Amino acid sequence: MSDQHLQILSQSVIDGDPGQARQVAAQVLASGVDPLQVVEETLSPAMDEVGLRYEEGDYFIPDLVMSGEAMKAAMTVIGPALAAHQEVRSSPGTVVIGTVQGDIHEIGKSLVATMLEAAGFQVHDLGVDVPVETFVAKAQEVDADVVGLSALLTTTMRNQQEVIKALAEAGLRERVKVIVGGAPASPEWAARIGADGYAENASEAVQAIRELVGAD
Repeated sequence: MSDQHLQILSQSVIDGDPGQARQVAAQVLASGVDPLQVVEETLSPAMDEVGLRYEEGDYFIPDLVMSGEAMKAAMTVIGPALAAHQEVRSSPGTVVIGTVQGDIHEIGKSLVATMLEAAGFQVHDLGVDVPVETFVAKAQEVDADVVGLSALLTTTMRNQQEVIKALAEAGLRERVKVIVGGAPASPEWAARIGADGYAENASEAVQAIRELVGAD
């Protein structure tokens, strides 16, 4: 399999083409290329490029969504191959993420989860409308390094604070970092409720979480 095919796979993620990403990923694997190498040297850099284009204003939310879908499509092929080879990426940390109770907004949270996976994190996406106790239980179960809390409504953002309180009550707060995000959130809000970080968008969230776990 030539470097050209790997370039096509990379471009399919950057362009947000799930069909092509899945097809080319299968072709690449069929040629005997190391699946771990495909993830670390082709797919992850492609998502990094997507994040950079978003930061620079060349990409917008729909572009991130489609690139995320293309990444997922490629990973549906690559993932089982990684498991079959019993290869484990060196993970910078474990993240539990979700949209807080009462809120069903998903796009931003899902983008963060996808980009974290591309960056090598072990991600447990709890979905939307997640009860406080579910965040705590999952963080404890998987020995999370970071809990990410999304809220898009001013009426639900207070549940970010409730999760932080519950983590403290469970004795987890000292070792589990918390990052918050969503339209009504801000650095001031994060500081007020005792969060460790805030991110305005998906690429910022990945960078902030990397810093929280000491990966940078």
